[in-house]
Amino acid sequence: MRAINIGLTEEQRQGVINLLNQDLADSYVVLVKTKKYHWDVVGPQFRSLHELWEEHYEKLTLNIDALAERVRALGGYPVGSMEGFLKIATIKEHAGNVPTATEMVANLVEDHEQIVRNLREHVDQSGENFHDQGTADFLTGLMEEHEEIAWMLRSFIEGQPVEPNGTKPAAEAKTPIGV
Repeated sequence: MRAINIGLTEEQRQGVINLLNQDLADSYVVLVKTKKYHWDVVGPQFRSLHELWEEHYEKLTLNIDALAERVRALGGYPVGSMEGFLKIATIKEHAGNVPTATEMVANLVEDHEQIVRNLREHVDQSGENFHDQGTADFLTGLMEEHEEIAWMLRSFIEGQPVEPNGTKPAAEAKTPIGV
């Protein structure tokens, strides 16, 4: 095989590949969780969440492919098994648990926010430690997509809460600052 000569050392490329594989693993765990919630959600929010999560898992699928292809472009091999994903992912499964619709949304908010924090760190490491501005830029784009997904999900649960049986729980009213 011809040596890769793109201005990065083997150590720099391997460092970035390791970061990308962790991001790939986290994305895959969130993809599986999002699909599972897409299938299991019930209640008055069913249709809106079912459709929203379909949009999200389609976007996640494209991002997963892009992550794996970035790993290959740098001369590495992407993690490609559930065992491998679960070993290096920072996102945890909730196997055997079917939460309420609101809990599903809250779980996904936490997961996407965790991915954003990881990506923010990986952007810095890619650029500063490994001098790979291309990967830093690539990861910045992914981070922005996860920020948008987290915002959409937070917006969903920050509105008027609805219990799974359709009733509105008694809650303290919140007034936005400056209103």
